[in-house]
Amino acid sequence: MITKENILASAKKTILSESQSIAKLTDYLDENFSRAVTAIFQSKGRLVVTGIGKSAIIAQKMVASFNSTGTPSLFLHASEAIHGDLGMVQNEDVIICISKSGNSPEIKVLVPLLKRFGNTLIAITGNMTSFLAKGSDYVLNTTVDTEACPNNLAPTNSTTAQLVMGDAIAVCLMEMRGFKAEDFAIYHPGGALGKKLLMRVQDLLEHSLKPMVSPDAPIKKVIFEISEKRLGVTAVVENEQVIGIITDGDIRRMLNETDTFATLTAKDIMTKNPKVTSSANRLEDALNLMEDFSITQLIVVDEGNYKGVLHLHDILKEGIV
Repeated sequence: MITKENILASAKKTILSESQSIAKLTDYLDENFSRAVTAIFQSKGRLVVTGIGKSAIIAQKMVASFNSTGTPSLFLHASEAIHGDLGMVQNEDVIICISKSGNSPEIKVLVPLLKRFGNTLIAITGNMTSFLAKGSDYVLNTTVDTEACPNNLAPTNSTTAQLVMGDAIAVCLMEMRGFKAEDFAIYHPGGALGKKLLMRVQDLLEHSLKPMVSPDAPIKKVIFEISEKRLGVTAVVENEQVIGIITDGDIRRMLNETDTFATLTAKDIMTKNPKVTSSANRLEDALNLMEDFSITQLIVVDEGNYKGVLHLHDILKEGIV
């Protein structure tokens, strides 16, 4: 009988089975792993990842991860390799071959061809006595006791183990290269992630909207400046230096605290030493500054020169948050 409880129990059983298979991988890590990663790191060529069936899909994901983290990689389908695509492999390339059994017909044909070219071959397999394992320079063990599949047939635990082993290689290579967030941004220029890591304050700065008043400006002029520039704020500038900031919130507080503002000037209600940022700073850093001080605007100053105002709404429009 199919019930909600049965469905949830099956899902939990699958997740636990896969997590246990992954945990066992730590017991399989040995000198083969460190030597394989070092070979990839020191290679002057590319990293070619190949496999067949579900392993080929895992290989494609690995290639995507490697390419996005600084290791030039390409995918080679094992069956297509023996029908012409083997020509994409160059002399200095390192090859990762993924196969649970290590004995599929395509793998048995491919391995001798790869060895003939003299390329370093790394096996990711669940069969340490397989044709693939015996023919490889380094063997990474992804053995699983069973699949999560109730019939112990559909690749589940085994493909998850392969995927995790690939991630382990990718992370090790990132650390060896000293790969930083700025490097990551180079390979992810699109979407919210790319904008978050690459865009600078100057990219959102509208130079035509540069609200400013002098310290002696009457409140009426301050209100007009804030309203005209529509940024909810104006800088108070003296001798080309920003000495304060006035927000629409400051105006509201002033109106609540006084019956008349005829004699008040900008310097009477401004906030001194406002939070500032540079136009060269990353938007992410500017956003963090806003969050730290619970503010929605930042004065932009370069080498003491007032450049404009960065508003939280501009950041939100870019879809960065």
